This record gives sequence, C-alpha cells and structure tokens, in this order.
Amino acid sequence: MHNEHRTARRSAGVGRTADLATNPFRVDRDRVASSPFFARLGGVTQVVSSTGSGLLVHNRLTHSLKVAQAARAIAERLTNRPELTAVLEKLGGCDPDVVEAAALAHDLGHPPFGHLGEQVLDRLARHRFGLPDGFEGNAQSFRIVTTTDVRGPKALGLDLTVAVRAAMLKYPWTRHQSLDLPVAPRGAAEPDDMPGTGSSKFSAYVTEISDLRQAREPFEGRVESWQQTVEASVMDTADDIAYAIHDLEDFHRVGVLQHATVAAELGTWQAQALDLAGLSDAELYAEIRMPGRSLETLRRRMHLKDSWVMSDEAFAMAVRKVSKELVDGLLSVPFDGSVEAEQAVAGFSARWTRRLVDAVGVIEEPTPRSGHVVLAVPQWHEVQVLKFVHRRFVLLRPDLALHQRGQARLLSSLVDALEQWVTDRAEADRLPRRLHDLVELAETEYAALARTEPSTLVGAAGELPVGPDAVRGLARGRAVVDFVASLTDNQAAALLEALSGRTGQLWTDAFVL
Repeated sequence: MHNEHRTARRSAGVGRTADLATNPFRVDRDRVASSPFFARLGGVTQVVSSTGSGLLVHNRLTHSLKVAQAARAIAERLTNRPELTAVLEKLGGCDPDVVEAAALAHDLGHPPFGHLGEQVLDRLARHRFGLPDGFEGNAQSFRIVTTTDVRGPKALGLDLTVAVRAAMLKYPWTRHQSLDLPVAPRGAAEPDDMPGTGSSKFSAYVTEISDLRQAREPFEGRVESWQQTVEASVMDTADDIAYAIHDLEDFHRVGVLQHATVAAELGTWQAQALDLAGLSDAELYAEIRMPGRSLETLRRRMHLKDSWVMSDEAFAMAVRKVSKELVDGLLSVPFDGSVEAEQAVAGFSARWTRRLVDAVGVIEEPTPRSGHVVLAVPQWHEVQVLKFVHRRFVLLRPDLALHQRGQARLLSSLVDALEQWVTDRAEADRLPRRLHDLVELAETEYAALARTEPSTLVGAAGELPVGPDAVRGLARGRAVVDFVASLTDNQAAALLEALSGRTGQLWTDAFVL
C-alpha cells in the first residue's frame, strides 16, 4: 500500500552485474546490518534466553550472521559451477550479495522469546484484535523492511531492491491466499490444530500485498507464483543448515543434550528398525515414551509429507551418520570448557557445515514441497535427523515448557496493558510516540484496504463494508503487535514491570525502536 515511496532503485532485480562501489545489493546488505531492528536481535531468544544466566548460547543475531555466512557460501559455490550458469540465469539469477542481505534480514521480525513469542502474538492478534492474518515472523520481517523501519532514504522501510525483498519471501503468499495446487507447498497447509486459519507460514500481511506483488513481478515467467526465487531458496536452505547445527552445539555446551538419552533413541531404532516398522500407528503411539519410537514416528511422517525425496535406505544411513558424529563423537565427552572441548565443538560445526553447504544443488522443476535449491538426498535426510534430535531432546523438555509458559504469560499481560493504554481516550496525548505513530500508520493502511481491497479485511470485520470503527480497531491491534514485536526480551519484561507499577525506573521511548 506504499506506492508513493517507490523509487527506480526498487525495481533492481534480475540482472546481476554491478560495480562494487555502486552495487545496490551491497547497499541493501549494509542498510539491513545498520538497522536498529537488526541490532535488537542480539537481545532476542533463539531457543532459550541467556539473560542473567551467563550461558553462551545463540541469539537471533548470531543465528542470522551464521545463516548469512552459509547462504553466501552456497551462492558462491553455485555461481562458480559453469554447468549451472544457464539454469540460474533462466530462473532469475543467484547473487551472493542478494542472498547475504536477505539472510541478514530474514529474522528481523522475530518477537521477544523466539518462536514462543511468535505463537503468542499470533493468537492474540487473531482472537483479541481480529486481525485477518494474525502475526507471523516472516511477514513481520517483510513489513519491517518495507514499512516500519524508518532508517532508509524514504519515510517508510529500507528501500531495498526487489531482488533482496523477493529473496526474503520464503513463503511468497499471504495467509489466506488460495494457491490451488494438488500438493500444498511447504508451510502453506493449515495447522492441524487450527482449521480455518489459513497457511501456517506466509511472508506478507494484507497491508504489504502491493510490496509482495512488486517484489515478485520481475520473476514472472521465471518461477511459479508460489515458488521461492533461487535466492530465497538459498537463504531458506542456509537457515535449515544453521538451525540443524548450532542449536545442538548450544545444548551440548550447557549440558542439556545428554549422551545416554540420544544414544538410546538412535541406537534402539537402528537395532529394532524392522520390528518398529511393523507396529501399527496405535501401537507405536502407546509406546511413544520408549526409545526408538519417536524416531520411527519421524520416519513415517517424512513418508507422508515428503515422499518426493524420502528413502528408507537414506534415512537409515542418516541415522548411522548422526550416531557416529554426534553420539559417538561430540556427546561422548561432556563439555567442560576446556580447550579440547571447545575444539571438539568447533570441529563438529565445521565438518557439518562444510558437508551440508557442499551438498547443495539446483533443480529446474522442483515439486511444490521443495525449492529450486536443494540438498543432496543423503544430506537432506541427515538434516531431518539432526533437527529431530534438537526437537526431541531440547524443545520437548518439561523444564523448557515451564520457562516458556511464564514468557507467554508475560507477553499476554504486556499486550493487554498496551491495549488498555491505546484505547484510553484520557491518555491519548501521553501514548508513547512510537506506538502513536504505528497506530496512525496502520490506520492509513487499513483505510486504504477498506476502499480498494475490502475482502482482505472480512475475516476481521465480519461483513462489508468495513467502517471507520472497524478500521480503527484493526489499526490499534496491529500497532500494539508491531510495538511488542520490536522489543528485546529484556525490554518486554522491563516495560511490563513499569506498566504494572512494580518498578521505580523511568521508562522512556529511547528504549524502543
């Protein structure tokens, strides 16, 4: 909805030759890296917060930097393979600066407390504020670079090229957009526990529909409307690689990832694979707490969702590979902070990163469940097993759930307090200036949609036409969500303390983006 701030530079997309001094994609990378939204990622949880604990674990900033490293390495390898030159050009190009900029920007929209914060804000956005597309981290990142970041040369957004903005679109559709495909692309299916809510993952809100369309326009005829660009596919693959490796490092360091439990799960499955495959789903579920059963569940789920690549032989080889490298290698000696322990972690990370980055290739006609850039079959299975270990032995831990329930309550209380403030007419003149500006921005956006594309707001307003009161309500909700999503973990906790009267410290707008 921001045609008034388009520039010729924003049309830079396909066509990748540029002098280093005038390379628009390097300018984009620098603008992202200089953004305060990027700096705040150092205070945003990846999986667990290190605040006050002294834990040396990744946050969203260090994660983004590693994704950018891997993405650039992949792009450089692909562009240095002469046999891929023609297909890459046909699909729209693969510039290392584009993928690096997109990788640095891909998590800008992650709210406090990581994926837990994302789930809480989505629920509140949909149920409390009636926002038709709720909240989604990828869509929030796109909203930041196109709309809410004010550090670019124009009043709205960072004024990035279409190539970089298109490369950020891991899921190039809106929440309720119909894709009309026999098989839903990855992320496009509705969550099993939330029927009727639209795609589980998407990369743009209705307020950024025109931005999405403009970013994708140069790639029409090169990739399907629902497909990632090659550069987005590189970024997505790099994100998977970084996630699969460095979270395991973190939880080995802090002693959460235990040798015995991981060894029992992987070892039991290898020893009993045929017997486990013979169990019915009901029998498997009844024994799910026993070693090997969770891994067998993963194998079956992969057959259901990714039959285009799933291979039982490759899966078994991947389990053996991870067992050798992780169980018999990294986890065999507890991390004690010694030089030897640090070297073991560094060696594990370097070997796996090199193995996975070197295994990336390009396919011209992928299935809807895949991008144009893919891992080789063995390495694709290995990533699934590595991610399984992280989920099974870290994310599903009861002590982590206990911690996260407290964070969820904190965010819910903060949203409730800000909603009361933003709707208090007596306090309208004392509303934080950033929040006030976000309300005005969102009201302009929703008013324009009510005039030009009112059907996009029906899910929120319930009926047409969408009147001024409904527009104002949507704007306040989106503004509160934008405001909370721009905080660090510590800022969210400190702001709630101030709003609850539990601290004497003065809160100022200087603490907010």
